[in-house]
Amino acid sequence: MPAAKRDYYEVLGVSRSASDADLKRAYRRLARKFHPDVNPGDHSSEAKFKEISEAYQMLTDPQKRAAYDQFGHAAFTPPAPGSAGAGAGWPGGVRYETVNVGDLGDLGLGDIFEEFLGKSAGGRRTRIRHDEPVRGADSYQSLTIDFKDAYTGKTVEMEFMRRVTCTKCGGTRAEPGHPPKTCPDCKGAGQKAVQRGFITMAQPCNRCGGKGTVITNLCTQCSGRGYTSRMERVSVRIPAGVDTGSKVRLAAKGEPGENGGPPGDAMINIEVKPHPLFERRGDNIYINLPITFAEAALGAEVEVPTPGGLVMMRVPPGTESGKQFRLRGRGFPHVNSVGSGDLFADIRIVVPRSLDMKSRELVRELTRLNPQNPRLDLLGKV
Repeated sequence: MPAAKRDYYEVLGVSRSASDADLKRAYRRLARKFHPDVNPGDHSSEAKFKEISEAYQMLTDPQKRAAYDQFGHAAFTPPAPGSAGAGAGWPGGVRYETVNVGDLGDLGLGDIFEEFLGKSAGGRRTRIRHDEPVRGADSYQSLTIDFKDAYTGKTVEMEFMRRVTCTKCGGTRAEPGHPPKTCPDCKGAGQKAVQRGFITMAQPCNRCGGKGTVITNLCTQCSGRGYTSRMERVSVRIPAGVDTGSKVRLAAKGEPGENGGPPGDAMINIEVKPHPLFERRGDNIYINLPITFAEAALGAEVEVPTPGGLVMMRVPPGTESGKQFRLRGRGFPHVNSVGSGDLFADIRIVVPRSLDMKSRELVRELTRLNPQNPRLDLLGKV
């Protein structure tokens, strides 16, 4: 009986709430320690590396991780013969192909399909195939970029571990020169008859997993997995205007396909660092702009920082603190359309913290010449 698999989170030494970045850090640390190239001839390290790689691949795939969190390893275990839902969860792609009953040769499965799948026009039946080419799954990586790089766009170099089709066996999992053989249990049909009381049913063959063939000599390079893992360095073009949560697709950089199918894509999840001056809301940018009392009272041309550099803005006389000005087109570029958002400058009047005697006299004179009580409206409502 095979040994029970360890918990994937335990394998990587992370908590169940670990983020993708936490998983990546843990994987890189352990991969450097147990990689077969670092420990040549050490079979225990090789086994450990395989275990680490499997855990990382499962937990960085959102769908697989969700299934694992709910059901554990049972989510990826083929159902036992006779169990409910037999045939679900088997590896490889499933295609429903209509064939003549006569095509089944001497297997005598006509009555089986009669009960299990029903009869169709012309005496034709449906057969499950598990050997069709299947596109590989998409993989997911995380990339953190600076605020300004998100504004201007940038090409970023990044590395991540990915699985690729084994160069020796081409993904067949069989040692070259030793092709898969017809499954002796189902004789290549990929299915077997199972009696359910008075009903005869067909389910995927337990021995070959529905493929119709079995491998007697596993590929020595990939240990029969059909893929190997390697660190890949890629250039990622970040378009101007991306935000946290944006995704960049790298075609054919995901999981390898099955049965000769094409690889999936790598989805790069973008996270943008916050900026000390600017607040982003959608494609608009907001900034608190301090001005002096004199600039507010008399009006002035003031410099306004933007991610693209300084621009001049006219402040009209009598501007109050809290007044908001819009600079059109100075926000983030729209990723999927032309144009840009706007920049909003919120005025904050800065009052001098200390005045000399002469300045105090001038302020008093200003008050005498411009008597005003800005709280009269408030007092009238008490």
